[in-house]
Formats: sequence, C-alpha cells, structure tokens
Amino acid sequence: MPQEPTETDPPADAGDPDAAADTAAETEAPLAPLLTLRDGLPPITDTEAALLDVCAGLAGGTGPVAIDAERASGYRYSSRAYLIQLRREGTTTSLIDPIAFESLAPLQAALEGAEWILHAATQDLPCLNEIGLVPTSLFDTELAGRLLGYPRVGLATLVETKLGWRMKKEHSAVDWSTRPLPGPWLEYAALDVEVLGELRDVLADELVAAGKDDWARQEFDALRSFEPSERVDAWRRTSGMHRVRGRRGLAAVRALWETRDALAEQRDVTPGRIIPDSAIVAAAQAMPLDRAALLSTKGFHGRGAERYASRWVNALREVSELEERDLPTRSPRGDGPPLPRAWAEKDPVAARRLVLAREAMTALAEANNLPVENVLTPDYLRRTLWTPPRVREPGALLDAVVEMLAGYGARSWQIALAAPVIATAILDADAEAAAGPVIVPVEAIEALEALDDED
Repeated sequence: MPQEPTETDPPADAGDPDAAADTAAETEAPLAPLLTLRDGLPPITDTEAALLDVCAGLAGGTGPVAIDAERASGYRYSSRAYLIQLRREGTTTSLIDPIAFESLAPLQAALEGAEWILHAATQDLPCLNEIGLVPTSLFDTELAGRLLGYPRVGLATLVETKLGWRMKKEHSAVDWSTRPLPGPWLEYAALDVEVLGELRDVLADELVAAGKDDWARQEFDALRSFEPSERVDAWRRTSGMHRVRGRRGLAAVRALWETRDALAEQRDVTPGRIIPDSAIVAAAQAMPLDRAALLSTKGFHGRGAERYASRWVNALREVSELEERDLPTRSPRGDGPPLPRAWAEKDPVAARRLVLAREAMTALAEANNLPVENVLTPDYLRRTLWTPPRVREPGALLDAVVEMLAGYGARSWQIALAAPVIATAILDADAEAAAGPVIVPVEAIEALEALDDED
C-alpha cells in the first residue's frame, strides 16, 4: 500500500475543481491520507537500453496496465504526448519520455494483449495512438464512474471516495514540453497511475453489482476506435464573436483566426499565445487596412500583434475585397439538423418530437442513474428526430429507429433503452399534429435553447 503521509506533506491544490467543491466539507472533516509513491520516484526512461528494460518488466508483469499521458495543453499547438506513465503488478512504475524515441514499437509489443486502464480515455488515446500505442482492450475509470451515476468523476475525487487517498493536483496545468522535467512534476505524474489498478477493480465490481458491466464493455470496446472529431468552421468558436456585425465582419474573424492558426501550427504554440480571441474581435470590428491603424486599434494586442502585423493586415485587406457571395453566413452550414432553438419556427412538429423525447430521455436517465448524454449522444437524438423514418406502423417504426441509431454509432445497450422512447415521441407528436396546429410553448423553446448552450 502507499506510504502514510507525514506532517510535512503539502495540502491538495485548492484550485483543483474536485478539491474546490469539497472545501467546506474538508473544514469539518479530517483530510484523507495523502497518496504517495510506494516504490519512490522512478527515473525518466529516455534511452533505448532503458526502454528495453522497462518493456521487459512490463511484459513480465501480470494483469492490466495503468497508463496515462501528459500533454502541453495551453502551451503547444499539437496534442502530442510529452510523458507516458505506466504501472503494472509485478513491476514498478515507469516514466517514459516519448520525445527521446523515434519509435516506441518495443513498448507496444510489451503491452500486446494487456488491458489498458485509463482515466478519461478520449483525452489520452489520440496522443498515444499518434506514437504507435494502441490498446487491444481497455477500462476507462472516468466512464465507469459516469455509468455508475457518480456526479463527480475526476480522478482525485474517485480515488478519495473509493480508495480513501487524497491526491496532489498542484501541477495539473504545467508545460509538460519543458525539459528537463522537475522532480515534483514527475512525482505528480507518477501518482496518476499509482492506484489506478485498484480503482479499476472497485469500479468493475460495482458495475457488475449494478448490472451495467455489459454496458461498460460495449462502451470500452467502442473507445478503442475513438478518433477526435474535427469541428466544422472551428473559427466560429472565437470568444466574443457575437459582437461582430455583418457578414464581412464574420469573414474578418475567419481570416484572422485562420492566419493565427497557421502561425500557431508552424510555431507549435497554442493560438492564444500569439493573439487572444479578443484581439481578433477588435480587429474584425474596426477593419483597419494598414499597419498603423491596426496597431492603434483599441483591444488589438498580444505577443504576436506587432510581430505579425503585416499578416493581419493582409488578411483584412483580402476580406475587404471579397465578393458578397464569398462571405460567410451567420449560421454555419452543415449536414446535420439546425440548432434546436430554430426547430419551433422551421418545423413545429419536429420541435415537439424533440421536447417529448428529451423529457422521456431525462426520466430514463434518472431511472437508470445515468447522465442523459450517456444514455444517447445528443447529436444522434436530434438527427433521428429532425428527419425521422417515414414509416408509422409502431413495430416497423421501432425497427427503423433502431437501424438509424445503429448507423450513427449508438451502442446496442443505448439503442435498447432509447429507441422505444424515440419511437413513442415520434408517434405522440404526430398525434398532436393530427388534432390541430402544434404550438411549442415558450418554456419548451427555452429548453431547446438550453440544448444549444450544452453544445
């Protein structure tokens, strides 16, 4: 077991969301023992010889492998892994510097056939896959917590509530591309896999007891092929863009965002470190067409504001010359349904379907002690209800809904729960429409707007 804390151990970081939520309770109850490394801090693995030793140890271990990766989010443009932590029974924790190696094929071979234990697998799998590390099976402790209905599923919270250990979280937002990595950072990273195996076993037992182990297996199997979605028109997420008026102003936001993104990718820094979103909005509102006017624009600032002034000006000049037909619209074009708030105006019957289905899905989630978004991906629900099957015979309709959901990628356990609810909502909305004009109440429209906010 981990070592007992000493009187000199520092408190958990008050800035951590889990710790912050428990501040009041912690003043009334004694702190849980601080989690420490049972085998001490391992050395960084950054040579071929050391990697082969680590791989031999992992291959000779038993049971699942706890694995985690650290990225430099907020500092780098890329999402590459800058540190990999692993722990398996029968060997000690390993800290691997992936930047030091051209290939981690020996590590992939050592992990072949072993179950991976990750926390929030969708965050780490892309950067691990990028360097050739792909699981044959996995267990996601965060997702397990969601399926069990826990309201807070951060690693620190689950470790404390399920295992009784308090975790250090003071280095959660550091720049992991730093070299050499400081010892306290490495200790923090190693602790993330210290008791991940024990947490996995506890949650696995609870899934079985709740009758949700097959649901979890389906979810974990689906995660193995997870790929992060590429957001269409990502520039539309520019903070404060709602203050920009006119289509040409939107085109300016787009041009400046794309220019900044190209620079950030080239330099491998997070885009906000070149100029912030507020600077893009300020320039799009003012539309300065020369360097002096740009640099005197109120609100246009940032490390790269003056350095890349000619790039910003050129982007704005190009926008000023665009034909009207080439300017972006306020609403994005996509292959999916419109935003929920627009349904009541565009198709009141579809809006009624969505309201009925959402109410039923919420009840279904509560009955099964699940977050509603885990019962069914909201986008799948909206697509099915915006363009439902044409058939209305109840049995055939249910079959058609099942087929649609499967085509979108819903798991069989989700389909079994959600398809009957969706089919009923379609039939009930049709019945209301047959009885007279469908009017969606104001409060229901507000609920649809809340769905937009969730996106």
